[in-house]
Amino acid sequence: MSARLAKQPDVISLGCRLNIAESEKLRAMLPDGEDVVVVNSCAVTNEAVRQTRQAIRKARRARPDARLIVTGCAADIEREQLADLPEIDGLISNQSKLDPRAWNLPSDHAPLAPTKTRAFIAVQNGCDHACTFCIIPQGRGTSRSMTIAEVLSEVEQHLELGAREVVLTGVDVTSWGHDLPDTPPLGALVGAILDRFPQLARLRMSSLDGIEIDEALFELFASEPRLMPHLHLSLQHGDDLILKRMKRRHLRGDAVDLVQRLKARRPDIAIGADLIAGFPTETAEHHQANLSIIRELDIVHGHIFPFSPREGTPAARMPQHDRALIKERAAELRALAAETRTNWLDSLVGEPLQVLAEGDNSGYSESYARVALPSGTERGTILTVTPTAHEKGLLQ
Repeated sequence: MSARLAKQPDVISLGCRLNIAESEKLRAMLPDGEDVVVVNSCAVTNEAVRQTRQAIRKARRARPDARLIVTGCAADIEREQLADLPEIDGLISNQSKLDPRAWNLPSDHAPLAPTKTRAFIAVQNGCDHACTFCIIPQGRGTSRSMTIAEVLSEVEQHLELGAREVVLTGVDVTSWGHDLPDTPPLGALVGAILDRFPQLARLRMSSLDGIEIDEALFELFASEPRLMPHLHLSLQHGDDLILKRMKRRHLRGDAVDLVQRLKARRPDIAIGADLIAGFPTETAEHHQANLSIIRELDIVHGHIFPFSPREGTPAARMPQHDRALIKERAAELRALAAETRTNWLDSLVGEPLQVLAEGDNSGYSESYARVALPSGTERGTILTVTPTAHEKGLLQ
């Protein structure tokens, strides 16, 4: 039995939610009994590349006889460097990894990944923008959208397999539709899903560029109970000059206006955001603006990243801060984000929450607060829980 299990394919996923969604498809596509390990890599930062190399070495030690294949962004951006690693048997480009032919399989061999609690659907891939800190367009290519019909078909299959929540993901989700005939806005896709599938309990969006949220999508966030009250913004900074140097398309005021308008219509909406600490040329005043945006937007799902220069990007050629200062500023941002999150969790104590069970005696509320559940709660169950306290980020 153990020898047979050792030959099952394994997929190691690093990086973003899109990679996670693609890894699930890879697991479903690779035939049982094949002694292969796939590292679905990330290259967004130097640290991500280091973790990719670490994962490759660890996988080789764990499965010395397996065929070890690397795909993902690093397989394109770091191709020459990875090709020299003795642990690797082959590289498959990021854009080819979900093509069965790249794995010597028939072109129609693309089964749907098994659904657990929620289904991640990559409605868009690639990016047409040129943020000065980002290398990802080199690994993902230009923006490409699934059609509405393709998305509806995949949602339907996941619902048939028991999904209770669907998460729409991509590299730059709000650019969905820009390459399709008549350039439909993202709100048209979200509305089509909700209209077509009244049985879909919960629809959630992954990270969005706030400046590109169209009016139809805004109205759905403001008024549709099945679209979860959880908006994660690809914000990156709270100071206008730094945003301009990042070549972001929004200013601080755009984010503030969006969140204020949404909270006026739907007060329970939880705001998340990505923020970068220590971007080149960031002054102490700029850093204070980064801290204050956490308070002003009440960011309860804060993802803080210390700036790391990525070779091949314009930001890597800008004057750099000392690493100790970057770490110090990142720590201050994380501390404030943690305080804001704790205050938010305090506000949820005593409130009835609709929680989707994950199968590990916990689940997530509509606003993405993690909640403890009674032992043995069946995965996929949606139940009402009124927490009485919270400990280490878990409502109980």
